[in-house]
Amino acid sequence: MTMTAKTAAIFYHAGCPVCVEAERQIADALDTTRYDVELVHLGEQKDRIAAAESAGVKSVPALVINGAPFHINFGAPISALKS
Repeated sequence: MTMTAKTAAIFYHAGCPVCVEAERQIADALDTTRYDVELVHLGEQKDRIAAAESAGVKSVPALVINGAPFHINFGAPISALKS
């Protein structure tokens, strides 16, 4: 049996109600045998904002898989998390 590496999936959020619901519904639904899921709370981990922006995240919640951002709903613009 060949082991294949898991695909990175980073779920960026800000802890708002929209983000928490998206995390519960989307991030928890990912198959953990296929995806290495990382949850990043940008309100608490402001040092990760630049990486989120570099990945194309414009608002949270957002899921980045293989470097492609998927904006799930609109909780907050990423610019609001910088202040």
